[in-house]
Amino acid sequence: MLVAATDPKALWYLTRSFGLVSLILLTVTVGLGVAQLVRYARPGLPRFLIAGLHRNASLLAVATLAVHIVTAVADPFAPIALIDAVIPFIGRYRPLWLGLGALSFDLLIALVVTSLLRQRMGLRAWRMLHWAAYACWPIAVVHGLGTGTDARTGWVQLLYVVCVGLVLAALAWRLSTRWTTAPVGRRLGGAAATAVIVVSVAAWASQGPLRAGWARRAGTPSAQLAPGAPTPGSHR
Repeated sequence: MLVAATDPKALWYLTRSFGLVSLILLTVTVGLGVAQLVRYARPGLPRFLIAGLHRNASLLAVATLAVHIVTAVADPFAPIALIDAVIPFIGRYRPLWLGLGALSFDLLIALVVTSLLRQRMGLRAWRMLHWAAYACWPIAVVHGLGTGTDARTGWVQLLYVVCVGLVLAALAWRLSTRWTTAPVGRRLGGAAATAVIVVSVAAWASQGPLRAGWARRAGTPSAQLAPGAPTPGSHR
């Protein structure tokens, strides 16, 4: 934060960096959550340790997202208010894509809260809320691609591919453990839905954030796109 006081671009870079770190931590959280569900354990990695890592990764994700939000709000380039980070789809700056980020943050908070209150909730209610909260990961992926400025950067694309691949591997692991017990329709439906979502997001990304001119189509205010406007990062 001290650097941000002397470098006008520092807040923008901090926002982007902590956004990517948050995606990594959310990916780790999903992977550890699946490991808990399949009751994975090794001699040097007991289940209670996995549960602790899962909880701590979730809390750390909240912390990094808080920095991501604060720096985005403090950055004078984009007109983002603090309320825009909590209530989805009300902002003026790329409202849909920023709103997805707010929704992902709200779901992550629900994920952490349900984890902390697990002992006081019924198992069925906890599972329903917990699994619904896991939607924060795919929503965060779309938010990052839609509102981020690094979608066409090679190493960022690689990071997204790795994170998506790890989550897909975790889901495949989860499905494989229930393949012989769950109803056939449910198994096939889950696999088909996952495939459709992945293909749809990839197709959208290739025609949207990965192509030039996305900033205008994403809903960036004209003041930020006008000639001579400050450009702390690559916004077009």
